[in-house]
Amino acid sequence: MNPLTNIRKQNKINERELLLGFTGSSSKSWHQKYSDSAWVYVGGLPYGLNEGDIIAVFSHAMTTLEALFNCTYFCALLWSRYGEIVNINLIRDSKTGKSRGFAFVCYEDQRSTILAVDNFNGIKLLKRIIRVDHVEEYKVPKYHENIDEETRRIWEEGCAPKPIAIDRVDEMEDDVDPVDMLKKKGAVDEDGILKVDKALENKLKKEQRRLKKETKRAKKEEKRRKRKLEEEQLELEKKTGDDESWNSQKKLINLGPVKEEEIYGGNEHFNFGKPKKEIPPPPAHNPRPDFEKADWRDIEMWKAVREKEKQEKGEKETIWKEEEHYLPSRFRKE
Repeated sequence: MNPLTNIRKQNKINERELLLGFTGSSSKSWHQKYSDSAWVYVGGLPYGLNEGDIIAVFSHAMTTLEALFNCTYFCALLWSRYGEIVNINLIRDSKTGKSRGFAFVCYEDQRSTILAVDNFNGIKLLKRIIRVDHVEEYKVPKYHENIDEETRRIWEEGCAPKPIAIDRVDEMEDDVDPVDMLKKKGAVDEDGILKVDKALENKLKKEQRRLKKETKRAKKEEKRRKRKLEEEQLELEKKTGDDESWNSQKKLINLGPVKEEEIYGGNEHFNFGKPKKEIPPPPAHNPRPDFEKADWRDIEMWKAVREKEKQEKGEKETIWKEEEHYLPSRFRKE
């Protein structure tokens, strides 16, 4: 079945349950069939998403869905609102390691799968409609040694963000001057001026040089444009109505292929050895058309003209020769 058709039918089932009042009942709902499975299938994912970006983006704040859409391993954060995720399997190509566009998500509580299926089935993710459905019997993939490096790294290291070491100051040291602390760390010199990293300083210098080059290039382009405009204006002033230069006039060769009659006119002497086509004179009588090839209109016109000629001239008398038949000599009477 088409995935979009499946999504549409699944949403119709949910709407039907709302009308009948089966949404709160676990025994009457269609989700009861998958009560023993906490796995959810997710299809239609964008191929360019990976696992690590989602954790890096949402480790600080989970504000908008647009930030969530910049990574592939979106399930761990997006669907954690409906329950705790304990396992996820993003299907990748065994040779290249690229995402194949679908994944399987496992929740800690089976009831979370009902919320995920009802809320995420048919939503748009990066202009693609995703499909979310229950998985009745999920088989955990076996470990293979010939897997790609990306999958191996995710299996061994995971995709969670690494902890960042932060120097915490004791509550008793709140009165310490921040400038003195920076001096101790070597970030500020004796005069209290903040030291700039050499790499950052070199980067700023390169950016300044690039901006200077761009301004020079823009000035040159502006001068060239003004010069060209002045030249065109001078050419327009030189031209007059009748005394137009031959170089600026349109040539016949620029108009493309032309016929000989357009160049030499309709003169019969410029035939260049070609045989002269003679137009045959129109027929003086009513020619009989070929009944097998002629159009029915021509045949009807011929019949009408023939009837008219018969009425005007009368029937034409024809003297037919007496019929002669072949007779073998043995039957002849001499």
